[in-house]
Amino acid sequence: MSTHESKGRPTPKRKEAESKRKVSSLAPIVTKDQKRASKALSKQDRMAQRAAYLRGDEAALPLRDRGAARRFVRNYVDSRRSTGEYFLPTIFVVLVLTLFPVPAIQLGAIALMYAMLIIAVIDGILLSKKIRKAVEAQFPGTATKGLGMYAWLRSTQMRRLRAPHPQVSVSKKKN
Repeated sequence: MSTHESKGRPTPKRKEAESKRKVSSLAPIVTKDQKRASKALSKQDRMAQRAAYLRGDEAALPLRDRGAARRFVRNYVDSRRSTGEYFLPTIFVVLVLTLFPVPAIQLGAIALMYAMLIIAVIDGILLSKKIRKAVEAQFPGTATKGLGMYAWLRSTQMRRLRAPHPQVSVSKKKN
């Protein structure tokens, strides 16, 4: 005879025991339809937020893009062409040209890439100086730290891939 008495019910399966342990009595019971509706609403909110960001709505911008000075810098950069925005397409061309087994073509392609890089860096340095002076003139007392790098990084992106999207056309400055 056993010293333990029978518990009067069968031992639960592992799956049942784990599901009982995982379900909190405080958590609301959510159906699949509710989850689906919640996901759809969440996706819609994210899409609206992204559209506002791309339009340049101030409330939708991250902190690094907010403020009148940053908007001025974006418009300044977007109103001009720069060598940096052509760097990525140039790299693609260089990649294709290096596939040719002719050493002169390969060397010329690599020289083109380095020339574009040097020109883009020089353009970035000059742009940074221009931006700081323009921001100080337009917004006296505004800190210009980081604005030069912000401008240069934006100028190295291809125009149609910039976020937020350009608000001005090339050669027309708008504040």
